[in-house]
Amino acid sequence: MVTGAGATGTLAVVGLIGSGTASAANPVLQTGSKGSAVTTLQKRLNALGYWCGNPDGAFGAQTKQAVLAVQKVAGLARDGVVGARSWDALNRGVRPSSRRGGNRIEVDKSRQIVMVVRGGSVKYIFNTSTGNGQTFTYYGRRIKAVTPSGEYKTYRSVTSGWDYGALGGLYRPFYFNGGIALHGSNDIPAYPASHGCCRMSCAAQDFLIGSKLLYIGEAVSVY
Repeated sequence: MVTGAGATGTLAVVGLIGSGTASAANPVLQTGSKGSAVTTLQKRLNALGYWCGNPDGAFGAQTKQAVLAVQKVAGLARDGVVGARSWDALNRGVRPSSRRGGNRIEVDKSRQIVMVVRGGSVKYIFNTSTGNGQTFTYYGRRIKAVTPSGEYKTYRSVTSGWDYGALGGLYRPFYFNGGIALHGSNDIPAYPASHGCCRMSCAAQDFLIGSKLLYIGEAVSVY
């Protein structure tokens, strides 16, 4: 493993597999692409911890979420399209490193990613969207949409489906700071867009809960 400091955090570079230039082996891929190159992409994403489900050769929503996470970590344009620079990041094995260590969930607001850390190492990385900094009205109160930094633990969950409130629905949320939760959503853009929660895809939330990587009492570090 070779490590180096990035502009927004520490990166780990592992498992070199090629030059990363767009070519017949590394073609431009995006939503709707299909074939063996997509399967190769999906396998590489999963191998590096950018979870995208089972490789099926179809570039769908989950693959795009994983690609966005890679682009955020590598400091690339967040467009979900795998071109030469994204292939290069994948081929160089770019991954984030944990800031806190131990066993926890880390939310890196500057890069808009969620990391699952086990034994001090990052096991999985997900695209997320946190508080957008705008002001909204909640039961007559004016509130700024922020995701506060700090050390927390999950204390309440709704794992049966959607938890609906005045601000909309949260899919299988795990609350860690008042009404702020890690939850699934059908809208996870590449930029901060939430009222303060940490959005991930519904499939990612199912995976985390089903794999017992998200549970009551789990430490959550937000920075």
